[in-house]
Amino acid sequence: MARCEPDVLIVTNGNQQSIMEIKSIQISHVNNSFLQDPNPWPVIGNLHILNLKRPYQTMLELSKKYGPIYSIQMGPRKVLVLSGYETVKDALVNYGNQFGERSQVPIFERLFDGKGIAFAHGETWKTMRRFSLTTLRNFGMGKQIIEDTIIAECQHLIQSFESHKGKPFEIKRVLNASVANVIVSVLLGKRFDYQDPQFLRLLTLIGENIKLIGQPSIVDLHALSHKKVLRNRDELFSFIRMTFLEHRHNLDKNDPRSLIDAFLIRQQEENNTSAEYFNEENLLALVSNLFTAGTETTASTLRWGIILMMRYPEVQKKVQDEIIKVVGSAQPRIKHRTQMPYTDAVIHEIQRVANILPTSLPHETTTDVVFKNYYIPKGTEVITLLTSVLRDQTQWETPDTFNPAHFLSPKGRFVKKEAFMPFAVGRRMCAGEPLAKMELFLFFTSLMQKFTFQPPPGVSHLDLDLTPDIGFTIQPKPHKICALLQASAF
Repeated sequence: MARCEPDVLIVTNGNQQSIMEIKSIQISHVNNSFLQDPNPWPVIGNLHILNLKRPYQTMLELSKKYGPIYSIQMGPRKVLVLSGYETVKDALVNYGNQFGERSQVPIFERLFDGKGIAFAHGETWKTMRRFSLTTLRNFGMGKQIIEDTIIAECQHLIQSFESHKGKPFEIKRVLNASVANVIVSVLLGKRFDYQDPQFLRLLTLIGENIKLIGQPSIVDLHALSHKKVLRNRDELFSFIRMTFLEHRHNLDKNDPRSLIDAFLIRQQEENNTSAEYFNEENLLALVSNLFTAGTETTASTLRWGIILMMRYPEVQKKVQDEIIKVVGSAQPRIKHRTQMPYTDAVIHEIQRVANILPTSLPHETTTDVVFKNYYIPKGTEVITLLTSVLRDQTQWETPDTFNPAHFLSPKGRFVKKEAFMPFAVGRRMCAGEPLAKMELFLFFTSLMQKFTFQPPPGVSHLDLDLTPDIGFTIQPKPHKICALLQASAF
């Protein structure tokens, strides 16, 4: 018989009952099957069964045993795990308000104190999200102005790749810098040279924190990794603070040049009435969130794309042939996407396989909710396992294999898939999705038009290691590549 503790998630037997009635149930079952969750140990909970380097893998395996809804004990925290396309979509779309809060994970609370956008709560999150979406649109997100910025950055990146003259080189730093310059143009109203030491330092700080937050030791609040993460945060905040002080000194209310300018103008317009939201703490956290999110996920996806093109040269060739057929040597633009169904399918499949944020960012219930016959109390931390959606066997023909046909009709037309949700869905979905999609298409097609990517001499494409690196996001391990100019690119 399953015993019900006060904070245990309770399953009803399908009868129409009120929450008060559900709360009083002492035995949890569905179709006479007792609720079974992994048995926790004292103090550490279920941490002993988790692959702490890649917890999403364990969570995926547990969902096969315990079903699409189960709870695990992460040390002192009880966490609800939702897996599979149908369950995750239902929660985030149909129950979006009830699952719409961001949980208070200790490391993120220490980093941002509930400020900014990614890890903010309640009205702070709503205000910062509205401001961010409006400002990003005003500065061209989804429009030609930002398309031109991305294309200009593509040309800088192509020149950098060309400088290696086909010899092996590592792409992480320069690719991160190139992608970062796009969001930096919006946040700061400028671009950095790829060799700028201050710029490279900022990218190093962000990269180190992404890696450290994904380390198993991060669960220990007293670990050295915590202190390093906080020191890196402080250095990044110091740069942002120095930047917005410069912007404040030169501020022109009639000509805002960046998101920082727009924030400072809003701060002045609302004066003391909005001090709760348009204050220095929110500006620091917001710029830091957007800088990190606008760099790491897109750059990592593009790196996966290049590695996968090296691994599957026949796919790379078909992409190049389609680009040549549609635009020749002209610059690929967003308007060409509908004419490149195979290339579009490949980009989507790269995102699906890359699986950049496998557990998404953790949610929290805003109220008591009955979801699929589970009673879930207010304040429950919820993990929406995006990796289980992107690899759902009911949605993808070959979920564990790189296969662009997932997004193609029998006649070769591009097909949208509901289970494609690398940016999540619902209220908390990525605010920068339109920008990221534009960047992925323009960077990928611009690079594929100019280069054929191959492993270094002596390395077979079949031997490329596709095992991801350890970190908060799923990044490829460092790889050296050769970027060979195509004959048509001369």
